[in-house]
Amino acid sequence: MGHLPSMIQDLALILFTGAIVTMIFKKIRQPVVLGYIIAGFVVGPYLSVTPTVVDKENVETLAEIGVIFLLFSLGLEFSFKKLLRVGGSASITAFVEIIFITVSGYFAGKWMGWSTMDSVFLGGMLASSSTTIIIKAFDELGIKGKRFAGIVFGVLVVEDIVVILLMVLLSTMAVSQAFEGVELLMTVLKLLFFLGLWFIMGIFLLPTFLKKTRDLLDEETLLILVIGLCLGMVLLATQVGFSAELGAFIMGSIIAETTSAERVEHLIQPVKNLFGAVFFVSVGMLIDPVTIMEYKWPVLIVTAITLFGKLFSTTIGALLSGQPLKQSIQVGMSMAQIGEFAFIVATLGLSLGVISDFLFPVAVGASAITTFTTPYLIKASEPVYNAVAKILPARFIAAIDRYSSGTESIKAENQWQTVLRAYLTIVLTNGIILFALLLLSINFLLPLLHRNIENDKIANLVGLVVSLTVAAPFIWALMVKKQDSKAYRTIWLNKRYNRGPLFIIELSRFLIGLAIITIWVNWLLSTMVAVLVAIPVTIGLMYYFSRGIQRFYQRLEGRFLRNLNAREIEGSLPDDVLQARQNIQQGLSPWTAQIIDMEVNPLAEYVGKTLVDLQWREAYGINIGYIKRGDKLILAPGRNNKLLPFDHVGVIATEEQMQQFKPVFDAVEVSDASDASVQDIILQKFVVNEINRLHGVSIRDSDIRGRTNGLVIGIERGNERILNPESTMVFQQGDVVWIVGERKKIQELSRKGTAPGLDSRKN
Repeated sequence: MGHLPSMIQDLALILFTGAIVTMIFKKIRQPVVLGYIIAGFVVGPYLSVTPTVVDKENVETLAEIGVIFLLFSLGLEFSFKKLLRVGGSASITAFVEIIFITVSGYFAGKWMGWSTMDSVFLGGMLASSSTTIIIKAFDELGIKGKRFAGIVFGVLVVEDIVVILLMVLLSTMAVSQAFEGVELLMTVLKLLFFLGLWFIMGIFLLPTFLKKTRDLLDEETLLILVIGLCLGMVLLATQVGFSAELGAFIMGSIIAETTSAERVEHLIQPVKNLFGAVFFVSVGMLIDPVTIMEYKWPVLIVTAITLFGKLFSTTIGALLSGQPLKQSIQVGMSMAQIGEFAFIVATLGLSLGVISDFLFPVAVGASAITTFTTPYLIKASEPVYNAVAKILPARFIAAIDRYSSGTESIKAENQWQTVLRAYLTIVLTNGIILFALLLLSINFLLPLLHRNIENDKIANLVGLVVSLTVAAPFIWALMVKKQDSKAYRTIWLNKRYNRGPLFIIELSRFLIGLAIITIWVNWLLSTMVAVLVAIPVTIGLMYYFSRGIQRFYQRLEGRFLRNLNAREIEGSLPDDVLQARQNIQQGLSPWTAQIIDMEVNPLAEYVGKTLVDLQWREAYGINIGYIKRGDKLILAPGRNNKLLPFDHVGVIATEEQMQQFKPVFDAVEVSDASDASVQDIILQKFVVNEINRLHGVSIRDSDIRGRTNGLVIGIERGNERILNPESTMVFQQGDVVWIVGERKKIQELSRKGTAPGLDSRKN
């Protein structure tokens, strides 16, 4: 017998044990992730009664691949635009919670006598909640459509991206063993620069490439391509000093903005599940029951910090963001658990050799406890609110409601926010590109020119001309690109004193562009004379060729925006529907109402009826805010407007009203069911002969559909096979006809012959 590599033996043991244990956990309705961790304990070195993994190094390598694909899949679900749509409420809630729980974890570790790095990593491990567990609990409780659930999902999105950034910072701190503010600040700036650069270049290049090669990309090729892109970005991220996990996440988030995102997500799912299972099993292999019992008090302390700290901080964050008291408590009680990221952060610390071995079992123990408590906390959130509302003074609750209403008004009325965001976008995007071009010029272009041109001054001058020519469109955009938003025109025209701040902003970005040109020229030529000559010449040439530069930049910008919005245009709600929802939602918070976009089922009973006939407002208390029909948007539809198939309807209702109304909206018209059962539907063949008298009759005229409640799917005629024949095809003597239909009716066709009416037409 040949020798079998230990990795295959270990993989067989891991996957088989993982499958058995997770089936048991599904049976008892517990999270699959927890099942994998228990499976890891079963095959780990601390349980002697079961077979044990032999080669830990191979398993660790597979686990690292698992982390990469987990982060890649998370990026596919993330989308940068999803973060922008999260809004201020979820962002404020998330940041308050993350800061509070991270600081609490750090000080709790120091209070228990742990080292600084152990305490820092403990804070990072507590920073995120479990998306998997929360979604599972929401599904089981049937509350996924409630408004507070939307805030929770937004907080989870922000948590994910913040924890990714924390991992980068923790890696830097672990390697340098330093906590200087300047060094951390430079790391953050470097990270933000590369994030922006990768995102801009990725969105500009990747969607176009996928679109042009669409006909060549079958499922196999696309899967190989995206895995190659993922691992390529992992390699690039590690080359510039960041973690492999960050590279995988970034590539996933770039692909998430393409029209191939859903297809890639579907293809990568089995790969993620396979290697993800290996990762979580490897986590379980680190569980030492003796260590857990030895550190039982730290486990309980970390659990208490997670439950009460996250509940308190998330509730406070939601209140500060302008949410009503009830929603804030519901959000807080939904987030009180440790997420899967805790294991990834702990694995990072162990791989870097900067944390103690006991930290992993502590995290697993706290995670297991909080996993079991999550559904009960969510279910108890409304009774807890009712109890709190009875205890708190009525004036306090009224003040919270006024604050919530006031924050919504601020969001609705602040046009300066829109203008400043547009300016910031112009400066940051073009600034990032210019800095990247400058780095390319210094590190690649100049060395190339110096190798091929003997005179250094000429080489530098050529480098300056080439690099500034490439950079000219982005310098022009940074310095003089016009604002084209309604908010800008409104601010400029409405109040005269607004023009001063706008002029200062315009002057500031012009000076920023001038400073970049100065640094660029001085860096390459290094003489004041060259600076004094080159800057006026550069600005003069840019002014002279401004129209051509503008047109070229607009083409670049147009391609970027098309790629960025392609997924939305093809598969999401139209922009006017999204805008209508946003405008209506802004004023609903004081009434604890929400607006939900619902699509009319073409089989719905109410299709074609007017709103006055439906009487939905009178029966359920809901209102229709808009109807979107093709390219037409009907705002505040009247009583005589009808609902037609595939209309998008904006339903304004409270959570309680929506629970009663949704089954009515989703109900479809029940058609007359056939007497045949599923077992009676068969695929059967018969021969055209004198008995059935179908020779010379077309499929349509034979009325086979009506007589058999079935379909002709194929005809064998001599050596020819005709699949899905046209209804005009005429039967010939000896044809073998394959038909799907009811058994008894097909048999009657063979015995009785032609349909009623055929004989009369022949006579």
